[in-house]
Amino acid sequence: MEFLKQPWPWYIAGPLVGLTVPALLILGNKSFGISSSLRHICASCMPAKIPFFHYDWKKEAWNLFFVFGIFIGGILAAVLLANQQPVGVNPALADELAGYGITSYNSLIPEDIINWHSLLTLRGFLLIVVGGFLVGFGTRYAGGCTSGHAIMGLSNLQWPSLVATISFMIGGFVMANLILPYILSL
Repeated sequence: MEFLKQPWPWYIAGPLVGLTVPALLILGNKSFGISSSLRHICASCMPAKIPFFHYDWKKEAWNLFFVFGIFIGGILAAVLLANQQPVGVNPALADELAGYGITSYNSLIPEDIINWHSLLTLRGFLLIVVGGFLVGFGTRYAGGCTSGHAIMGLSNLQWPSLVATISFMIGGFVMANLILPYILSL
């Protein structure tokens, strides 16, 4: 049980995630992607006449069960396999974050900037609301999320997925190194 509580190295976790793609393709001719499940949920719950949501979503119900399984697995892992040790943060990163006033990161969420009180500040609004909108907009504009493009699309040798994945990486580097330090200094 202790083995399950420790972070797994990339050379174990990566291939396990990567093997999900051929397993889905071989076992049921299904493609992996998480953002499409939100479309299926909207199509099943919204009776509006929006053309984007008018399709036979019931054929894709397996995707909803897959995402629900991820959700339940996350809850079970957090409850049953929780590691009581604080999250290890590199001392150089801890010093840099302290310069921005972020000192509470004992969980995976930096509690100093992601909380209800911060939502009412300019910095919190930019990070939570504007950031969430940009992620949703980018996912729709790119025709899928990072997992769908980087894992499924690249494994199928799809040119649009390569372009999207390169764009995700460039956007991430620009955000982390140029834009985020500016926002955190507000």
